[in-house]
Amino acid sequence: MITITELAPGPAGGAMLLVGPSLGTAVASLWGAAAALLGERYRVLGWDLPGHGASSPASGPFSLAELADAVLDAVGSPFHYAGVSVAGAVGLHLALTGDPRVLSTAVVCSGAKLGTRESWQERAALVREQGIGPLVEGSRERWFSDRTRSERPEVVEALLTELQGMDAASYAFVCEALSEHDVRSRLAEIDVPTLAHCGGDDVVCPPELMAEVADGVREGRLVVLPEVGHLAPAEDPEATVAALETQALGAEK
Repeated sequence: MITITELAPGPAGGAMLLVGPSLGTAVASLWGAAAALLGERYRVLGWDLPGHGASSPASGPFSLAELADAVLDAVGSPFHYAGVSVAGAVGLHLALTGDPRVLSTAVVCSGAKLGTRESWQERAALVREQGIGPLVEGSRERWFSDRTRSERPEVVEALLTELQGMDAASYAFVCEALSEHDVRSRLAEIDVPTLAHCGGDDVVCPPELMAEVADGVREGRLVVLPEVGHLAPAEDPEATVAALETQALGAEK
């Protein structure tokens, strides 16, 4: 269902950090700059959604809990986790498994519930009918802050170009999985250290969604990055790395 790729080998004996992508992105592109920095301390692996990046297209529907199970099946060693948007939601499902291999989780630009069931189903239907193309210009506004569009246009254009190459059927299946995602009533069950990490200018998953996660889990912390939108690792890799390293180091104490 998913493919895992090494993004940075890290030092000998370094802890493992597994990172995951947002819908419509490949993990190597979204996390590449951040992974290069994180690789000074961690072995960084990344997983791709079905039909995205290195992963083969999906053959049928799946849930976010099933994606979490696929991640656990693919990773043998204990690991810290960080996922953006849908992969952040998968991180909550990972934490809810209670698997001792999950040492900490960072829920990046995500939430315990994302959007509405109807909106995700409408997007799935649109993509099945018209493909990914109609989503591109809207994603320019939804994904990136004004600062990123102004100061890092090459990042914006690279990710939007890549979006157009994603498998439409798999994209639609992810939308349908997101339509059923709602773990708000289960946040108190999560006892691994959890970082709720978001951009202050994220219009998709605004800081109040992240505050709900940080306040709801047993050991949560909120970090909001100013002038950052929905794709924090690509928009401000340095600040993202600083937050993740603090989280993982705290969990290792």
